Amino acid sequence: MAQNDFENKRDTADQKIDLRLWKRLIAYAMRHRRTVVSVMLVLLVVAGIDLAYPQLSRYAIDHFIEGGTTEGLWLYGLVYAALVVVQSLGVFLFVRGAGRLEMDMSYDIRQDAFAKLQQLSFSFYDTTSVGWLMARMVSDIARLSDMIAWSLVDLMWAGVFAVGIVAVLLAMNWKLGLLVLCITPVLAALCVFFQKRILKYQRAVRKTNSRITGAFNEGIMGAMTTKTLVREEASAAEFRELTGAMRTASIRSALLSALFMPLVMALGSISTALALSRGGSLVFAGAMGFGTLAAFISYTTQLFDPIQQLARILAEMQSAQASAERVIDLLDTQPDIVDSPEVKAEYGTAFAPRRGNWPPIAGGVEFRDVTFAYKTGETVLRDFNLKVEPGQTIALVGETGAGKSTIVNLVCRFYEPTAGQVLIDGVDYRERSQLWLHSALGYVLQTPHLFSGSIADNIRYGRKDATLDEVKRAAAMVRADRFIEALPDGYGTEVGEGGGRLSTGQKQLVCFARVVLSDPRIFVLDEATSSIDTETEQLIQNAIQTVLTGRTSFIVAHRLSTIRSADKILVIRGGRITEAGTHDELLALGGYYYSLYTHQYRAEATRNAFEA
Repeated sequence: MAQNDFENKRDTADQKIDLRLWKRLIAYAMRHRRTVVSVMLVLLVVAGIDLAYPQLSRYAIDHFIEGGTTEGLWLYGLVYAALVVVQSLGVFLFVRGAGRLEMDMSYDIRQDAFAKLQQLSFSFYDTTSVGWLMARMVSDIARLSDMIAWSLVDLMWAGVFAVGIVAVLLAMNWKLGLLVLCITPVLAALCVFFQKRILKYQRAVRKTNSRITGAFNEGIMGAMTTKTLVREEASAAEFRELTGAMRTASIRSALLSALFMPLVMALGSISTALALSRGGSLVFAGAMGFGTLAAFISYTTQLFDPIQQLARILAEMQSAQASAERVIDLLDTQPDIVDSPEVKAEYGTAFAPRRGNWPPIAGGVEFRDVTFAYKTGETVLRDFNLKVEPGQTIALVGETGAGKSTIVNLVCRFYEPTAGQVLIDGVDYRERSQLWLHSALGYVLQTPHLFSGSIADNIRYGRKDATLDEVKRAAAMVRADRFIEALPDGYGTEVGEGGGRLSTGQKQLVCFARVVLSDPRIFVLDEATSSIDTETEQLIQNAIQTVLTGRTSFIVAHRLSTIRSADKILVIRGGRITEAGTHDELLALGGYYYSLYTHQYRAEATRNAFEA
């Protein structure tokens, strides 16, 4: 299972909480400044009322109980009731506001993360597992929005409440107040001790969770392979190992958290005992009133409630730190292929194109001394040169790994040359925007991919404004209309997830129609007929003659029968062109292409003879 570079980087990262990450995430909350401010104001009111209750109790003891009078009791009851009503309303407004903030933040982060995924280069997906991405987009983002909307707001309440209690304690009796607060340094040391350990195990949990998500994805997608190879038991054992590692790390993290809170509570009890012991002596000595001692004990007990909240939130921040790291890593990932500032200013970006400035594309393609190496260090092309005139059909044949797909990916600017230039209509394509080129491309992959929805929706995927008549014309051009119209719901037939309700050949025909509808100037077929049946291949061969007319086309071919009419066939071996010419010229040459074609021809003839 592929592991993301970010995970490896974070394994060696500093284990301290990075406040810069939280500042970035809090910035998402501040996009909804009105909600944040209203929630904070409500919490300030709630905290103020919490601070007022012990003073009301103090007044009641000193005035009504020790004073032996009921004068003013009705007014006291009215004030108390009013505070309860206001506080209840404040809690309601807080819950509503924090819930709204959580949903808004989750929406914003997911929108930005998905937009980032649309911008990242192919090299990112080469090294990033689906499980890693799904864990970031679903569980991590949900956890962070919940953390900021609720816990960090609670953190502000706890901080204000704790500071308020300390101020009141010191104002009432500063010596007794300092005695109570002497526990604070011990609590701080306790927090630091647990911080590193909880964060360590939470990082391990999140990393393993990504691998588990990926294992689920692979298990579902590869279910048939697993069964045919009788690997059920082995796959289950591998999965048990993953989940076992996550369980171990989770238990250790939970154990530390379980120890953390009781220790905080125990310190609170010690502080309360100190206040009772010393305060009781002062009451008996006549240096402090009974009502004041009751209020003091109440404040002392309440003091450790916000401190417990602070400890809880700190523990949650430690847990969520791993999620924050991974989400910010995703948001901060930069594409390997980016347009220069000058190009963006002139031609726009993928999300804000300036189409009026785009020059038309005729379809001329040229490689000038192109060298290309993948990030892994493998050099695929060296000093590669090729010139293709507009409207020409170029076929690429050769062994697996020879560089055929690399060439067409460079044409599409999915990757850029390590050295040299790729020119479109005589201009280095790095002097134009990526969207300018991609809008003129039609790419049909070896493995067809459809999106959930109807056949018509999939054909018009690249042109949402296309009419049904235009969809039908595109389907007719690639001979897909025959099977579509035979379906009960025709073009309205739902294809299912990934097009699972259609055969591979039918999916490929729909993909062809989708590309044709976008009317590209440069057409790429990357082994598009290698995984389909002979009948569908014949339909596609007939369609190619019509579809490719007048367009610059690159065909990466496995079945040589599909490229006999190409204007030029290139034999690629070791990243170089070893033979070039038309079908007849290469057969006459008697080289690698002749050997490959005659071998396939004999195999095809033998197969047809057996079928007959």
